[in-house]
Amino acid sequence: MARRRIDGIEVEASSGNVFADLDFREADKLKIKSGLAIEITRAVRNLGLTQEEAARRMGIPQPKVSGLLRGDFANLSERKLMDCLNRLGYDIEIKISPAMEPIGQLTLRVA
Repeated sequence: MARRRIDGIEVEASSGNVFADLDFREADKLKIKSGLAIEITRAVRNLGLTQEEAARRMGIPQPKVSGLLRGDFANLSERKLMDCLNRLGYDIEIKISPAMEPIGQLTLRVA
């Protein structure tokens, strides 16, 4: 990543994935999960649901909803997060295409 100085402070450009920038294992998966969690949070707010109502709709306990809305998605799989979005009335489309590099990447695009 490129480094430069701004007002005497050395800064480094992001790769676009904060988890990769911080050398987290499975950074691509964490980026996908965080994006799904953000969309769930938006959906709950847009629908005006309480945590109890959201829990019933998503089929998870209210304490997990509370954690999820605070950014704690560690104990929820990608599949469960997608299921939660479906239960909140969102469609999910998975697209597979040939990669330009020898190893492909995971991305999340929100319409």
